Amino acid sequence: MSVGTNVIAIIVLVPFAYLLGTFPSAVMIARGQGIDITTSGSGNPGASNVGRLLGRKLGVLVFVLDGLKGAISVVVGYLIAGHAGALALACAAVIGHVFPITRGFKGGKGVATAGGSVIALYPIIGAAMTALWLITAKLTKKASLGSLAIAIGFPVAQAVSGRPWGEIVTGAALCAFVIWRHLPNLKRLVKGDELSLKKNS
Repeated sequence: MSVGTNVIAIIVLVPFAYLLGTFPSAVMIARGQGIDITTSGSGNPGASNVGRLLGRKLGVLVFVLDGLKGAISVVVGYLIAGHAGALALACAAVIGHVFPITRGFKGGKGVATAGGSVIALYPIIGAAMTALWLITAKLTKKASLGSLAIAIGFPVAQAVSGRPWGEIVTGAALCAFVIWRHLPNLKRLVKGDELSLKKNS
């Protein structure tokens, strides 16, 4: 396909990637266990809150399902228009996860969906960021600090690995979006009120 056709195809697919991002993994799994995840624990419909309330296995399941939303978007975008297409659809999926039209634009933080996108598009960087999250979260017992660590580390890793500036800027913008979503967590961290990763803590 020509460049123009590729661009049009990506534009057409952006709404579909957004809708894929709205798939409520955490809400559905928690509801199956008799819990409204949006009013329990931290109230965030994401993997960390599910893991805290319902155990590690279900938390990991939510992370995988949310990550697949980003990964699928990346694969489709890459096949059509390379890295530019992959990043465009990845951003759409993350926005869909964070601001789902199906739930009054009240979604999660976007970490797992963004993480799935990164792993699919940059496997080595994705593996490094996964390790960084695990180490930071394990040492601090705070999922939010793990998320903030990778939000800072990802664009740095892109730059170190020699990715084009357009990709680095896009990655930095996506990470800034994730950090913005974690502002309430930062406030709780400063106050010492941030919830631990430990179950039911």
